[in-house]
Amino acid sequence: MAAAAPLSSASREVCDGAGRCPLQMAARRPARPGAPRKIYSRDLCSSSFFADNFHDLSQTNDPVENVKLLDRYTNRKAANGTLYLTATHLIYVDASAEVRKETWILHHHIATIEKLPLTTAGYPLLIHCKNFHVAHFVIGQERDCHEVYTSLLKLSQPVKPEELYAFSYNPKTSKENREIGWKLIDLKVDYQRMGIPNDCWEITDVNKDYEVCNTYPPEIVVPRAANKAVVIGSSRFRSRGRIPVLSYLYKENNAAICRCSQPLSGFSARCLEDEQMLQAIREANPGSPFMYVVDTRPKLNAMANRAAGKGYENEDNYDNIRFKFIGIENIHVMRNSLQKLLEVCETKSPSMSDFLTGLENSGWLRHIKAVMDAGVFLAKAVKDEKASVLVHCSDGWDRTAQVCSLASLLLDPFYRTFKGFMVLIEKEWIAMGHKFSHRCGHLDGDPKEVSPVFTQFIECVWQLMQQFPCTFEFNERFLLEIHDHVYSCQFGNFLGTCHKEREDLKIFEKTHSLWPFLLQKKQELRNPLYRGFTAYKELQPNTLPFSFQFWCGMYNRFDKGMHPKQCVLDHLLSCMSQKMKLEDNASELENKLPFLDGPLPSEACSLSKVGRAASKTPMLNTPQDYEVEPPPMLSNGASAGDIDVISDVDQKHKENLSRHQDLRDLNNTIDILDSEAKDGKPQHH
Repeated sequence: MAAAAPLSSASREVCDGAGRCPLQMAARRPARPGAPRKIYSRDLCSSSFFADNFHDLSQTNDPVENVKLLDRYTNRKAANGTLYLTATHLIYVDASAEVRKETWILHHHIATIEKLPLTTAGYPLLIHCKNFHVAHFVIGQERDCHEVYTSLLKLSQPVKPEELYAFSYNPKTSKENREIGWKLIDLKVDYQRMGIPNDCWEITDVNKDYEVCNTYPPEIVVPRAANKAVVIGSSRFRSRGRIPVLSYLYKENNAAICRCSQPLSGFSARCLEDEQMLQAIREANPGSPFMYVVDTRPKLNAMANRAAGKGYENEDNYDNIRFKFIGIENIHVMRNSLQKLLEVCETKSPSMSDFLTGLENSGWLRHIKAVMDAGVFLAKAVKDEKASVLVHCSDGWDRTAQVCSLASLLLDPFYRTFKGFMVLIEKEWIAMGHKFSHRCGHLDGDPKEVSPVFTQFIECVWQLMQQFPCTFEFNERFLLEIHDHVYSCQFGNFLGTCHKEREDLKIFEKTHSLWPFLLQKKQELRNPLYRGFTAYKELQPNTLPFSFQFWCGMYNRFDKGMHPKQCVLDHLLSCMSQKMKLEDNASELENKLPFLDGPLPSEACSLSKVGRAASKTPMLNTPQDYEVEPPPMLSNGASAGDIDVISDVDQKHKENLSRHQDLRDLNNTIDILDSEAKDGKPQHH
């Protein structure tokens, strides 16, 4: 089976001028002998269907008919429909549903494909996705099942970066808009917000030709006292040349969070330039006589690296440092932990005991707690002890990224906004060389390099949102959108392993940035409980075991009946959106209502009621009567519908009061939550 050539944007459902769906039309076309299976393509975010691709539909043929889609959690009859493959998606159309229903699976989201033993219903095909979607198909014919299986293996495991979706994705925006999208996040602006450059820190282009470190960006922030010789000397003593650089500067007391990789110290080696670099970091913060050096690895792992000529800092060689191990496990332990968690999630009918035992045995929440504890330690060291901190793991691009970004999030409310969170990801993950391509398995490569490092960070943010529901501008859906697109390869932000590799791939010229797309959806990704940028400063989360929850919205997001169909925040967001629309309507109608010199005697009573009703209504001052243009004006200046409007106002007022009762109750809930979280600490009742 061959796949279709990459097509540009299309979406889920649309009809041609005669009211026919292009997919249905394509499915009815006879197949050409020997023709490959070829359907249409759709991007994940477009709302206009086949706007520019209708000519490609003429080549559509050979879908797989009578394919069943099983539901893992309900005993309902399996769906029966048609399976399509495209250059970018697997698409399943349920023919048995009363309302047209489609399931879209991006090829890049597919983690594993498994052919199961033959059943009486047919040949099962089980697909696990990187965004935790699981699809269980049963195909009637063995040949069709094998063709779909082999095609998906090839389509889901591209070999070359140029085969990734981002290089064919075309949202039909101009070259100028694409360039503006890439310039939306400017890390220099964030450093300037911290007060850099200043007397102690500078932004240097010493790495402009990647001579110091080929996995760092061209511009880095280092102590002003560290000259080029110190920088280069330190790079030779650090794994992969990843020298200590600034991550975040806490302006309140000049304490800094810096990051690097492990030293090549072995059992006794030392480096004068590296010692001078750490001294420069410590002296850049005159408010503290010492600095912390935090190794996020378990001590046993770090000692094993020592035997290989790497290891950790010897406190005897560095002046005024306090060394601390944190104990976050390596990528292999995390990968296995997630696999065990997913096995628990996929158990069809677990008992409470089985589920809780499986969750505990997976160790997943224990690892989340370890990452969170590390972030809390950094934030407290900076804020309470006024000490600078240098963080590293082995190479400084996995656990180090998790811990530094979490600490920044706890210390700085800017990073809890839409724009700030994007800046944080760009600064701590993308620019500083987290190996997204390897950790997310974008290309066919070593499976041992795959690990849910970024997933853990996203979950830590979600755990914070549960404790501090009013402190983040964005909601859970925003986190899920980012997580989905880390694996989708639809945008260029997360491709490759470092800035140099993205330049070599011409990511900024050939692909689009994710951030403008997310900002366009800002309204639906907003947290309705958010109390503003200045309402909260530092967060002090509780990291006792009972504070951590299983994130059903991530790991069982696609499973029916596994979580409420509408959460409270979604309902509140809907109410607030409705409120805004009603207020706009009210304002518009207020402008349209005529200005009467005075009421007629028969109208006085009704108008007095109007006034009383308006004074009691918290949000609306005018009745919501017209969905379109008002009736024509009469010669005396009154509209033809005025009398009816006045006589009906009491009834309309009652309807408005009923409609907004829930909203007033929810606003009261916001006030309660706000008062609880004012000090940045969760309250437990």
